[in-house]
Amino acid sequence: LARAAAWVGARASREGLPAPLPYPVRLGHWPAAIGILAFAWVELVYSSGDDPSTLAILALAYAALQMVGMSLYGIDAWTRNGDAFGVYFGLFARMSPLRWERGAVFARRPLAGLSTLTAMPGTVALLAVMIGTTSFDGFGEGPTWGSIAPELTSFFTDAGLNQARALELAFTVGLIGAVLAVGGLYRLGVAGMRWAGEKRGAGELSGAFVHSLVPIALAYVVAHYFSLLAYQGQAIAYLASDPLGDGGNLLGTASATIDYAWVSATAIWYVQVGALVLGHVAGLVLAHDRALVLYEGSRAAARSQYWMLAVMIAFTSLGLWLLSSANE
Repeated sequence: LARAAAWVGARASREGLPAPLPYPVRLGHWPAAIGILAFAWVELVYSSGDDPSTLAILALAYAALQMVGMSLYGIDAWTRNGDAFGVYFGLFARMSPLRWERGAVFARRPLAGLSTLTAMPGTVALLAVMIGTTSFDGFGEGPTWGSIAPELTSFFTDAGLNQARALELAFTVGLIGAVLAVGGLYRLGVAGMRWAGEKRGAGELSGAFVHSLVPIALAYVVAHYFSLLAYQGQAIAYLASDPLGDGGNLLGTASATIDYAWVSATAIWYVQVGALVLGHVAGLVLAHDRALVLYEGSRAAARSQYWMLAVMIAFTSLGLWLLSSANE
């Protein structure tokens, strides 16, 4: 849509469209981080997050915001840096063994695209949001949050809020707390690398190793949403045939149902655990390769990774605990 609008605008104007502004370095990935956090808030916290009219309004607002960003800074620059889902899926695309360049498809080693990821202001925050929001979604289904949420809600109702707003605020605190916990865990690993290896700045190390969080973010997405895709994904058959819910049967599949037997709970568990293990192994490999580049000698590189190994084990343990607690 943006390219079509630009094409029409260029031909409607005698002087053509003005050149876009340079994308501000200080903005970095912050717009994308805020956008993903806002999306997660609507999904997990907002009481009207499942209302179709509300979602339609939010979708239009999101589209309008993207149009403004693209008109100011250019379509490609905004999509690579500011568009929440453009950046989100772009990070995962870097793990692919294929890449699109100069109008052609080229092969590359899996994960190789992540080695060229340039950290910007907000990149670490974006990855923390990606992992933290998914973690909170799983955490919210377990008994631990089930005992914390009522206490928080009671605290806010005692402060004068009504029940609905108090519940939203309690879940907002939990969501932000999960994001901060993930970011803090990564910062702890960075601080450990500074202490164990050569004295490098925290900002340098944080940006140098942030690409190792991308496979972990994907692992959390697969582990958390695979069962939803396996079961609720089948609903596309009857939803596509009756999109307006008025009894239509455009494709002849309106009577289709969800088959919960086609994949067992055990198979889902294996996929979830496998995704977590593979994602964290991939992250550890990426971190180790980057350490070999940054540090002089294999011993210094290995010593610097002790803390990152602990962080990866912590993320793996967190993911497994979330899976087990959600199934209790």
